[in-house]
Amino acid sequence: MLNKYARAFFTRVLTPFAAFLLRRGVSPDAVTLVGTAGVMAGALVFFPRGEFFWGTIVITLFVFSDLVDGNMARQAGVSSRWGAFLDSTLDRVADAGIFGGLALWYAGNGNDNVLCAVSIFCLASGQVVSYTKARGEAIGLPVAVNGLVERAERLVITLVAAGVAGLHTFGLPGVEILLPIALWVVAVGSLVTLGQRVVTVRRESAEADAATGNGATS
Repeated sequence: MLNKYARAFFTRVLTPFAAFLLRRGVSPDAVTLVGTAGVMAGALVFFPRGEFFWGTIVITLFVFSDLVDGNMARQAGVSSRWGAFLDSTLDRVADAGIFGGLALWYAGNGNDNVLCAVSIFCLASGQVVSYTKARGEAIGLPVAVNGLVERAERLVITLVAAGVAGLHTFGLPGVEILLPIALWVVAVGSLVTLGQRVVTVRRESAEADAATGNGATS
């Protein structure tokens, strides 16, 4: 849901900035690479030290590159399979950095093995959720389902909770509980989404096999 509405809104807002970068000779691929590097730096420098507020600020500034690079490619008329591949691949890298940074915090000074495990599960399940759709499409299925918690929801829930939780360092009490809650929500939501996509691919593959007269194959 957030993908559908938020992307459309921010794409309109960021269009002038994308045009500005194009006039300065910046390529969409460069924006993709810089954005991913910024997200990784924000996540792996600040989160393992428990500096969630500033880490979230840095990540948020760079995460919008995911909208800017595609906008630039469309404006310049240079959309390509390579650009789509690079963007999708580096999205997975950025997500791994965010949840990896949280896992490092809970494995270290955060001193909570359960939440460390939940963070790792969020990392892994997010990758698998994306893979199920990509793999389904690769074998010719539409995978006509979005699911409960997609990438946009995972990022918004996690980063908002992390940013607010980081305010405890400024004297705001009790807010640190929001991050563990968010991680559990993302973990459960990702598991549900994975199930939705697997069921959809199973149904679509059965329909496709029936339509072509093929039996089930392994």
